[in-house]
Amino acid sequence: MPKFLIHASYTSQGVKGLADQGGSKRKQAAEGLVKELGGRLESFYFTFGESDAIAIVDVPDNASAAAAAMIVNATGAVQTRTTVLLTPEELDEAANKHAPYSPPGR
Repeated sequence: MPKFLIHASYTSQGVKGLADQGGSKRKQAAEGLVKELGGRLESFYFTFGESDAIAIVDVPDNASAAAAAMIVNATGAVQTRTTVLLTPEELDEAANKHAPYSPPGR
């Protein structure tokens, strides 16, 4: 199953909810959402910096990852960014594919 890294940034509304309900409730909510989409929450952490939380999820396909992002972002309490994760073996496979290409100006 494809893996995705989800970066979450809470709005002020989301931070208020987080302060009221705590972090475990957010992890449970993420886990339930991913499970409903046919996937699995591999890990969930709160962070300092640009993102307030990150999660690694396994979901069946890009459409499921996009659905998760739309569902969460539509609440207005959090904004997410999704990064596709590749295994070392997938990168090996990509490195073995070749096609002709000319850069601009050549």
